[in-house]
Amino acid sequence: MPQANSGKSTKFHRSLYFRVILGVVAGLVLGIVKPTWAVSMQPLGEGFIKLIRMMIAPLIFFTVVVGISSIGDMKKLGRVGLKALLYFEVVTTLALGIGLVVVKIVQPGRGMNVNAATLDASAIRQYAAQGQQLHAVDFLLNIIPDTAVGAFAKGEILQVLLLAILAGLALSAWPQGATLVEACDKIAHVLFRVIALIMQAAPFGAFGAIAFTIGKFGASKTLLPLGKVLLCVYLTSAAFVFVVLGSILYLHGISLWKFLKYIRAELLIALGTSSSESVLPRMLVKLEELGCSKSVVGLVIPSGYSFNLDGTSIYLTIAALFVAQATNTHLTGGQEAVLLLVLILSSKGSAAVTGGGFITLAATLTAVGTIPVAGLTLLLGIDRFMSEMRTMTNLIGNGVATLVVARWEGELDREKADQVLNGKPAAQ
Repeated sequence: MPQANSGKSTKFHRSLYFRVILGVVAGLVLGIVKPTWAVSMQPLGEGFIKLIRMMIAPLIFFTVVVGISSIGDMKKLGRVGLKALLYFEVVTTLALGIGLVVVKIVQPGRGMNVNAATLDASAIRQYAAQGQQLHAVDFLLNIIPDTAVGAFAKGEILQVLLLAILAGLALSAWPQGATLVEACDKIAHVLFRVIALIMQAAPFGAFGAIAFTIGKFGASKTLLPLGKVLLCVYLTSAAFVFVVLGSILYLHGISLWKFLKYIRAELLIALGTSSSESVLPRMLVKLEELGCSKSVVGLVIPSGYSFNLDGTSIYLTIAALFVAQATNTHLTGGQEAVLLLVLILSSKGSAAVTGGGFITLAATLTAVGTIPVAGLTLLLGIDRFMSEMRTMTNLIGNGVATLVVARWEGELDREKADQVLNGKPAAQ
């Protein structure tokens, strides 16, 4: 698989990481100084994300086909998948619980005394309407595409993953399948080279996305009045990453700090674009270069984008209870338990739609019925800023999950991982 440029072999000022920093800073400055101009930069951010998204479906398909065909064992595939889903469920539920505890202690909405009846709910009707369409059964059925071509046309990650798993198993059971597997591997190499070319535009994408966000929503108008809930989400997410995920990696003999340094460019791109999809292809490469097997990376990363959303889970509980506090809506212990249970179920499909976190929140409040959905209008101005933190937390969480599952399966080359994380060239 092509080598991801981690910045070790190039000078810092020529690295992608440095150029993305320049893009983010330039976007911030333009958003503050010339908001009107900044808003017009939106196509740069959207264009970059679309370039990446057009490559994700074929990239996942060919990468996973090669990985699954190398397993050649249905039992092992099921074991890896079961371990990954178990990890996802435990950690995301823990994230939801931590968010619930923090927001109850900090109470960022306390004292706002907002009358829900006076809020203009028209701005969130589209989110509420989309949220009503999110049901667990529909989400599971949506994993099965109507047609094989449709999965690629829609860019549905889980649908493409299902097709890739089936194709990989079929090729592994076919004696003459080796030639096709080799061809798939070569196609994957070509696709990664295309991704490498597209990533050169990442600084412009980050510039456009940040400039639009600051210019459109304005830091002084949105961040200051609702700074308490924003700070609550950021600090809780940071604590979750360093305490919970850091402890998980420590127990598996890996340094979180070294891992974060290893994926620092991907984190900055995700921050700038507010999209973890923008770095999905690079994460596939980097985790394999870190010593994780191709089969584990191909299974855990794509499925984690729907089932392992730690940052989104933290955001959902904090945002839901913030609205309750701001509108003076008292919740009993039983009602909070019901809210948590609904969030455990609804959060799993939040990555399947654009603006998934906010839509899932609208769907949850609608289903629970105890918190006024109109209260979500309070969060519209800062949701974009919160999405940046939950995106980075989701990204780190999926990287950690891949390392953990690979370690459980004995599919992590520890010597190679240590060399890479310590900045030494891995033995090929």
